[in-house]
Amino acid sequence: MLARVRDLRPYVKTALTIAGSDSGGGAGVEADLKTFSAFGVHGLVAVTAVTAQNTNSIIAVHEVPPEVVVKQIEAVAEDIGVDAAKTGMLSNAEIVRAVARTLKRYDFPLVVDPVMVSKTGVTLLTEGAIGVLVDELFPRATLVTPNRFEAEKLSGMTIRTLEDARRAARAIAEETGAEGVIIKGGHIEGGDAVDVLYYQGHFREYRAPRVEGCTHGTGCSFSAAITANLAKGLSLEEAISLAKEFITLGIVTGHRIGHGHCPVNPIAWLEIPAEKWRVYEALKKAVREFERMNPVALIPEVGANFVYALPKPYARDKKDVAGVKGRIVRYGRSVKAVGPVEFGASDHLARAVLRFMDFHPEVRSALNLRYSEGLVEKAEKVGLVVSFYDRREEPPEVKAREGATIPWGIETAIRRAGRRPDLIYHLGDWGKEPMAIIFGETPQDVLRKLSLLLK
Repeated sequence: MLARVRDLRPYVKTALTIAGSDSGGGAGVEADLKTFSAFGVHGLVAVTAVTAQNTNSIIAVHEVPPEVVVKQIEAVAEDIGVDAAKTGMLSNAEIVRAVARTLKRYDFPLVVDPVMVSKTGVTLLTEGAIGVLVDELFPRATLVTPNRFEAEKLSGMTIRTLEDARRAARAIAEETGAEGVIIKGGHIEGGDAVDVLYYQGHFREYRAPRVEGCTHGTGCSFSAAITANLAKGLSLEEAISLAKEFITLGIVTGHRIGHGHCPVNPIAWLEIPAEKWRVYEALKKAVREFERMNPVALIPEVGANFVYALPKPYARDKKDVAGVKGRIVRYGRSVKAVGPVEFGASDHLARAVLRFMDFHPEVRSALNLRYSEGLVEKAEKVGLVVSFYDRREEPPEVKAREGATIPWGIETAIRRAGRRPDLIYHLGDWGKEPMAIIFGETPQDVLRKLSLLLK
């Protein structure tokens, strides 16, 4: 059995993080391990310090003795093997020196994140350790990943623009012997967040929209993503490109926890594809069941659609909502889905369910039906919560905005009900067919409510 496990080693890539522990789980080795896992890489750890911290501040730091840090590196490198490594919080000169001396014995790629000050302003690297970091660890680095403020400290330059970042990146690389330097653009002026890489005598820029979200642990997760992809054998430029995409997603989908700087969400990279598959399979099965139920009389003239959204925080726009391409129509005496289940296939119903989720995040599925007084009466009779909105009450400023009517209507109906509705209807308007929508937590929940109406 052991021999068979060893045979798999070439296919199981490993990445080592040499960094501090964050009790809040948003940065440090905790963020690094999540990131390694998101890319399918086995994470190894050498803890340099234990911190008591949360989203507001770092309350206490306990440094690990340098010899224990070294033993952690040696233990995993000599038994398991390391395909790539990164450093984060190294805390003091003695730890930096011990790590640098130890890593000289190994030839795996090394990413150095020169963590100096936390987002909350706490010093994470003593002033005396900075010189040791530059002199002893940077020459061993495949890549150094400072933010603007760290790069200013390392280069002695003021950085405001991309041109400033280029000059600083080149200066740091040439003066320290680091193979590559990337200055992260989160704090550099401009509409986009642009990271500037200087590598092998050339510059390259990595751009992404400047997004709102959670930022605690961005530096740790970004450098860990680069490290994981170097471990998998990607080139440095390919690894950075993936890491840039990864961290942008992690920021915008960050979990809003704590009362300070909320943490990025490294698992979004892994979880969104998994959730998409679950949503796709569940909705596809429900559409087939809906066809078998064959509610011909309930199909609107414009056709029906059946949607299922990704969970929060991943459901942000219609591309995060699966629906039936081409809708569901009456086909003779039967009900037929015109096309397959696809994400982004619905517009109107996707906007309806997304707005509903703003009030009740657990309600992720919806099905629109032909409106009739009898349908509403039956819904109320079987105990469903029913509400409505009147398009004639729509404010002019809402009517003037493209796509704003449905979100306004859903919000109006929810507020009118005073509780979570099961069915919302409207009586139409000029050129608009009256419509009813059943909402449920899952497609099966929607079908359960529909079956009550069909009895």
